[in-house]
Amino acid sequence: MKIRGERECTECGTRWSYYETGSVGCPACGSLRSVGVDERTEHTDLQASFDLTPVRNAVDEVATDDLAERARDRCREYVRRRGFVNAGTLRDLDDAYLAAIELLHVADIVAREIRLGDREELYFLALLRDADQGERAPVEDVPETLRSARGLAYANAVREYRRDLRTWSGDRDVTASERRALETLGEHVTRIRMLDGDIEPRAAERLVEATRDLANGLRGDEVAFTQARERLDDLDLE
Repeated sequence: MKIRGERECTECGTRWSYYETGSVGCPACGSLRSVGVDERTEHTDLQASFDLTPVRNAVDEVATDDLAERARDRCREYVRRRGFVNAGTLRDLDDAYLAAIELLHVADIVAREIRLGDREELYFLALLRDADQGERAPVEDVPETLRSARGLAYANAVREYRRDLRTWSGDRDVTASERRALETLGEHVTRIRMLDGDIEPRAAERLVEATRDLANGLRGDEVAFTQARERLDDLDLE
């Protein structure tokens, strides 16, 4: 949506940036009466903190399924608030978001699984340890039984990113080749979701790489755009 991010309180005259605070309330007096003092700008990214410390601190106190529920709730709230257009600027599809959405899917499985294997539990704990640091688990560490969780998580992440990418590019001259690349990306996402994410982790990683290249291509990097098209054309989801 397009908003006027620079606000002025009609009660006390304080000016602030909604882009920084994520709130329409005046930071000085708390009034909700304000006016925008700038041009409307596309903005989908709300203020969102991602801290799993309280969950990690409970590792020795609660059962794994309870731990997973707590992690799932925190990841869901973070992912829900995150967007990729901030004050008209396109953000990257960053590792913190990808780690959070994967942990969300893995934690959901862990919370429901009656008999959890050692490797699955260790993988969940590794995600819990590193996700809010913006670190993703290596492809080779993904257990076979959890590859669907990563595949579906990354497909959903790319779906959300593609939506914001299209929003961001709406006011720009998009070429036919760029539109086709966006359509192809969407087709890959749809197919992965139909497969319930059951693809090789390396294929999910290539989807992310193609998405990042496409974003850079739409920003004007011709080499990245060419690479994005090649990655999308060569993507094997079998």
